[in-house]
Amino acid sequence: MKYIILVPDGMSGEPIEELNDHTCMEIANTPNADMIARKGIVGTVKNIPKGMTPASDVANLSILGYDPGKYYCGRGPLEAANLKVELGDCDVAFRFNTITAANDKMVDYSAGHISTEEVTVLIEVLNEELGDDVFKFYTGTSYRNLLVVRCASPSEAEKLAKVSCFPPHDILDRSISKHLPKKKELVALMERSKAVLENHDINKVRIDLKQNPANMIWLWGQGVKPDMPKFEDAYGITGGMISAVDLLKGMALTLGLEVVNVPGATGYYDTNYEGKAAAAIDILTRHDLVFVHVEAPDEAGHNGDVEAKIRAIENFDSKITSRIIEELTGREDFRVMILPDHPTPVKKRTHTSDPVPFAIAGTGIDPDRVIVFSEKASKAGSKHLEKGSDLMKYLLVEEGVI
Repeated sequence: MKYIILVPDGMSGEPIEELNDHTCMEIANTPNADMIARKGIVGTVKNIPKGMTPASDVANLSILGYDPGKYYCGRGPLEAANLKVELGDCDVAFRFNTITAANDKMVDYSAGHISTEEVTVLIEVLNEELGDDVFKFYTGTSYRNLLVVRCASPSEAEKLAKVSCFPPHDILDRSISKHLPKKKELVALMERSKAVLENHDINKVRIDLKQNPANMIWLWGQGVKPDMPKFEDAYGITGGMISAVDLLKGMALTLGLEVVNVPGATGYYDTNYEGKAAAAIDILTRHDLVFVHVEAPDEAGHNGDVEAKIRAIENFDSKITSRIIEELTGREDFRVMILPDHPTPVKKRTHTSDPVPFAIAGTGIDPDRVIVFSEKASKAGSKHLEKGSDLMKYLLVEEGVI
């Protein structure tokens, strides 16, 4: 049996007045997702447990069948895993964004989706000016990067991992000073980063080109090294991950899933959809399961761009879902599931904790009466799960895998 999990990140949302109170999912032309819904089971699932932040690490842990209430470790340690950064017992890994700040406002959480090449140079300078035995900076991808803080003891690391920090995409156009981490040493480091970055030649060129400069770092998503069972030990099957995002790739590596890096996979609107589909099909030649993740709908939601979000949803459907369905046509040994990890409504420009729609079709699945894949249609489906980590068991259990 082969299992395919398709995750258009942040695809679901809320009704929009300019779309006549429809959502982007409802407006988007998605015949292939609709086919999965029409031939399968449709429902809703709550991937964000009550009281937890609606973040991608939380939501995707749920989709992979790991209860975030038990296994959540913060996104920093997962991104460290992807960067092959070994964490010790006294280490805390922070995700940091290179942001654009101006007049005490979070202008841009991604510094105009700055290139990895530019960021690599800036992080070299950050390490030269601010790095020491306590702080070390690592280059990730684009604006998504890593800071490891060495604490005096494991107990100090645990305390630092619990400090309140705000995701930068949650405070767009809002006051920076009112949302700084609740730890003076971290605030001091962020403030010092401004002096290092503001006048760097890379940022001078970006300003000349009318691009947002990376003039400050923003620390968040911290945690200590994770302790989770391998996916094969938990579920008895092997799998692989297709994603451009360090968080997802690090999560996969932590769980023992194969990670395939697809050339041209950017984590943005221009990602290599076709390459991801081809890589997913290749993974299925040697594993039981593949998880295909695309960040573009989520980025469009954060950017408040209705047209871009609709286009990203349609690209996922026409360039990935269609190719997967084409490959599976005529086979009798597969199940395919499609769902977003969390909603990213374009008017709110951030994640919410609302349940998301899902659809599962394939071997052993008797269709219900839902014929399209959308937020509204999914509410009429036959399966509604309050605990997202149960969905994996539902996907697998009827074939006796568990």
